Amino acid sequence: MVIAGGAKQEHTVESAGGNTSRALAMVTMLFFIWGFLTSLNDILVPHLQDIFNLSYFQSGLIQFAFFSAYFLFSVPAGKVVETIGYKKTMVAGLLVMAASAFLFLPASAVPSYPFFLGAMIVLAAGVTALQVAANPYVSVLGPPSTASSRLNLTQAFNSLGTTLAPFFGSYLILRGVNISPETLKSFSPERLLAYHQHEASTVRLPYIGIGLTLILVAAAIAIFKLPRIQTTQEFRPMGDSNNPMGSVLQHRNLVLGVVAIFLYVGAEVAIGSYLIKYFVQPDTGNLSIKTAANYVAFYWGGAMIGRFIGAGVLQRVKAGTAVGFVAIAAFVLTIVSILSFGSLAVWSILLVGLFNSIMFPSIFTLGIAGLGPLTGKGSGLLVMGIVGGAIIPLAEGKVADMIGLHHAFIIPALCYIFIAYYGFIGSRPTGSQQKLVPVAD
Repeated sequence: MVIAGGAKQEHTVESAGGNTSRALAMVTMLFFIWGFLTSLNDILVPHLQDIFNLSYFQSGLIQFAFFSAYFLFSVPAGKVVETIGYKKTMVAGLLVMAASAFLFLPASAVPSYPFFLGAMIVLAAGVTALQVAANPYVSVLGPPSTASSRLNLTQAFNSLGTTLAPFFGSYLILRGVNISPETLKSFSPERLLAYHQHEASTVRLPYIGIGLTLILVAAAIAIFKLPRIQTTQEFRPMGDSNNPMGSVLQHRNLVLGVVAIFLYVGAEVAIGSYLIKYFVQPDTGNLSIKTAANYVAFYWGGAMIGRFIGAGVLQRVKAGTAVGFVAIAAFVLTIVSILSFGSLAVWSILLVGLFNSIMFPSIFTLGIAGLGPLTGKGSGLLVMGIVGGAIIPLAEGKVADMIGLHHAFIIPALCYIFIAYYGFIGSRPTGSQQKLVPVAD
């Protein structure tokens, strides 16, 4: 039920031609794709660190390049959604991602670390457009009361992608010869260049396949008839007729939601980026680099399991309450890993992934709650908050260079404190409430 200027109207899912289930299934595929590509960065970080003999801080520039693009392109992507719609933005995002995958070929041929970083920025620009369009689309493709549950379900398939990617990357990208930095120092310039070219070449085949797959998926989305989204007002508007919702920044749940997304993504990526190097250390897992890469799948696999569970739980538990409790659990587990050694340090940090699971989709739906016609802009701001994945890992890398990687996990631990506050208190909506509904083309 909606109210426009005090008058009541009815809107149902059937108004979209009964096509919402198939549309949800199609869009869910996009969540899998960007999860897969994002998780591959966790393989590239140690791989390129070894090839180019980088410090933790320097290797953190990979995630910085990728996630800083969210800050640069989120607001423009929101305007693109407003101009050409959700579906065309999804197609455009996929094609940009395909182009970026092919940029990995010249980057590996040189090889050039700055060139790899440039390819990362282009890839992230496409992922940003995809996220700005797909996240709010899923949120409004059904009853508002189950938006968090629905987005958690699609995010579960995002986590399926992040779970499978480490195995894929370990087999195809980490298949070269691992030589210690000390040995590399003894190489002649010619031999060192040959080594860099050989190791960098392992990314070519995977990213050629990724580029071709993205083109095929873009064609499928372009052909598929997705329900169109129409804005309706739920309560009497505020402000003038040209800006019925007032400023998007007047909504506290959105503003604090951007901060929560920033810290959540930063914490999740910071942990995932350094797990391989963390697990090869003698005082933790003492694992080989390929075995450690496979262990990363447990981190992302926990997030996948948690999101499938969360899809059911969030139909009965308020999203804010759930976010508060899982943030506290993630904080405690991170502190346990910092204060322990051996298998306890390994498995406690891996278990954080399970409690990370519902944070992003729940914070996202809490952040755009009641934005109505400003949902596109609000989505852009929330996706902009993903730039935390650029800043927090870089900060952890800097701390790791100073005090060691083991204790550097205090950085993500602190992030979970604010997320708990947002879940319990900061996520409460303010201002006029509106909603979006799907309608037939």
